[in-house]
Amino acid sequence: MKIGIPKEIIADENRVAMIPRTVGELVKKDHQVLVEAGAGERAGYADEAYTEAGAQLVDGAAELYEQSGAVVKVNRLSHHPELGKHEAELLKPETTIVGLLDPLNNPGNLQQLVDKKLTVFSMEFLPRITRAQSMDVLSSMSTVSGYKAVLVAAESLPRFFPLLMTAAGTIPPATALIIGAGVAGLQAIATAKRLGAKVFSFDTRPAVKEQVESLGARFVEMELEEEAETESGYAKEMSEEFYRRELEAIGNQAERSDIIISTALIFGKKAPILITEEMVENMQYGSVIVDLAGSNGGNCEVAEPGESVVKHGVTIHTPLNLPATLPYHASQMYSKNMSNFLSEILQDEAQGYDFDNQVVADTCIAAGGEIRNDLVRNALQGKDE
Repeated sequence: MKIGIPKEIIADENRVAMIPRTVGELVKKDHQVLVEAGAGERAGYADEAYTEAGAQLVDGAAELYEQSGAVVKVNRLSHHPELGKHEAELLKPETTIVGLLDPLNNPGNLQQLVDKKLTVFSMEFLPRITRAQSMDVLSSMSTVSGYKAVLVAAESLPRFFPLLMTAAGTIPPATALIIGAGVAGLQAIATAKRLGAKVFSFDTRPAVKEQVESLGARFVEMELEEEAETESGYAKEMSEEFYRRELEAIGNQAERSDIIISTALIFGKKAPILITEEMVENMQYGSVIVDLAGSNGGNCEVAEPGESVVKHGVTIHTPLNLPATLPYHASQMYSKNMSNFLSEILQDEAQGYDFDNQVVADTCIAAGGEIRNDLVRNALQGKDE
């Protein structure tokens, strides 16, 4: 198959979908890989490295899309500023497109792909099964986000992170609260501990307490009468009483914290508000919040997605794409995940895609002009209404 790797065109996106090393692995498996000239430059990967790996350089997105049977991207397709067309218009009918396509937040974008009868694999829907762990781009990018979030907080905090014994006296360590102990949260805990902070972590799932404590953080507990996650391992919406207790537990710790990193997301839903404006008011002057749920509205009531603001003396960062700020390693991780995924779905190219394979079936949200995923279908119907 001819696999195309275009240059990402969304603002401030510095990652590339495939790096030279993994391109070389695909070439060895008899795939032809086309790379748009300059695709890897912002991530630190030169065109020469791609050609040395066996890729063919292509001058421009239009030619790349015209020649490719499958296109691998990082972000959703969007309007191309140089060509004056949407990327979907550049794709040939029945092409395969793979990436973090965010269909639930961009149903109109997806409709263009359906109308052209493209086969669409959206990596957000990768099943949480053992066999798919090596393909889990969401976990990889969450690792990057959790690490970088603490660095963002450290840069803004007008205090030291570690305990310091100086001639001018003893300086106590900063106190960090990490909300959510998923992949991003655990990486944030580990990073904050490395920088010397006293770290607390809150999560509604008692099962993660051991993981939190193994990293040297203290687990903030609350009384639970409901199961807080779905069978698939995602967080789920809870009752009003549960939510009230959750806010109480977070609020008690928040007012004693110098930094808060919030990572709570509910798949396919608006992010829950876990840091109220009252909590922000009660925090120490100069404290910092980094809200990693900005793409779904944010966990902080007064956050402004994509912006950094100061409210009640507290700096609130709500970045939308932290992995793009560490593009070299973020691309390396993403690329390896995608190489594993392509190896899975292209096992028998002549026979087409095996929809009895759970990895294929769950991630393929559209094929042959039809929506295959109920969540995505409902999102499209909601748009039409």
